[in-house]
Amino acid sequence: MYTERAKKDAIQNAAQVSDLLVDAVNSGVQESFINEKRIEHEIRALAVTISRFMKLTNQWLTATRAINTAVKEIGDFENWMKTMEFDCKSITAAIQNIHQA
Repeated sequence: MYTERAKKDAIQNAAQVSDLLVDAVNSGVQESFINEKRIEHEIRALAVTISRFMKLTNQWLTATRAINTAVKEIGDFENWMKTMEFDCKSITAAIQNIHQA
């Protein structure tokens, strides 16, 4: 009877230890699962932020290219004006030479 009781107690204690071990392992698994979900959420948020950043970067690149083109056109116009001024001065000098001769 005593050994039967000890055997039942041992089985009951082993079951309790087993339950505690399973609970300990499960809580670690549950914590890992929660962390995985948080990481996935952060990855999605980061992907959205990166997408917005890429769109803004492309807009800035487009604006910068437009400014560069405008600056080049201003430079071309300025160069054309200098050429026209030189040509006008040359023509004026030629007309004055003809007129004085």
